[in-house]
Amino acid sequence: MTQIMPSVAVTTAPFSSPEATLAGFHHHYASVDGVRMHYVCGGNPEGEVLLLLAGFPQSWFAWRRVMHALKETFWLVAPDLPGQGDSDRPETGYDTQSLAQKTHGLMQSLGHKSYFLVAHDVGAWVAYPYSALYRDEVKRLALLDAGIPGITLPDTLPVTPDKSWKTWHFAFHTLPDLPEALITGNERLYLDWFLRRKTAAPDAFSEEDISEYLRVFLKSGGLRAGLAYYRSVTVSAEQNRELNRQGKLQMPLLAVSADQGSIPDMAVPLRAFAENVTGIIIANSGHFIPEEQPEALARELHTFFAM
Repeated sequence: MTQIMPSVAVTTAPFSSPEATLAGFHHHYASVDGVRMHYVCGGNPEGEVLLLLAGFPQSWFAWRRVMHALKETFWLVAPDLPGQGDSDRPETGYDTQSLAQKTHGLMQSLGHKSYFLVAHDVGAWVAYPYSALYRDEVKRLALLDAGIPGITLPDTLPVTPDKSWKTWHFAFHTLPDLPEALITGNERLYLDWFLRRKTAAPDAFSEEDISEYLRVFLKSGGLRAGLAYYRSVTVSAEQNRELNRQGKLQMPLLAVSADQGSIPDMAVPLRAFAENVTGIIIANSGHFIPEEQPEALARELHTFFAM
């Protein structure tokens, strides 16, 4: 009788390609609950792990200068959230708790059980439920220029001309169909305005930078997925209110504002939701702090995480 032998698993290294603009960093992919997530990592393999989450309409690329400045000290992991960058764009799962769970699955797959977390814009939306759900893993948290749904994001946003240019897109992105009709075919114009208008100095973004963000925005499902973060905001807000009922965040939190950003002083409203909040305001910066003032931000993060 012929004996049937089981197949033998062949051990291989995961796919990896070097990041051309960031020496010592590599691109990787991991499947988390059926969603393929792209991430870039590198730095000091003996250092503390630092997880970086970017916002709309960006990707891991937003952190490249901060990653360069911190690479001697930290092991840096910068994923594209589902729907962002070179990660998959699933049909559902854009509430921030689902995004947090996917990102946590990625960190689990990488074997990281204790780390620092830095997040900007929509990334900060994800970082709040992430830190509330996985309190024992996030040692310190830094949130950059963002109101958190159900926590610090007002239900009514300003409509006066001097302020509405910062917040008009919240309502616009939640509308059915109209954003797609107006943005499709005008993606570069839209991204150019969105990125450069919200900076203190528009030259912080080069034409090559805009082209990289346009590349991932134009990928199949890119616009749909970007708008889905905003269209899920009501669900995200209720999830966050429920998490807040379980108690304030206990890990030290650095609230990073910009003198020309969206939130005048993030620390003030966050103190109602976190026990230990330190606030800083970075001068000569608009909303996109990691690309406008990367060296100053990196110094402040290094100091905060070294405490």
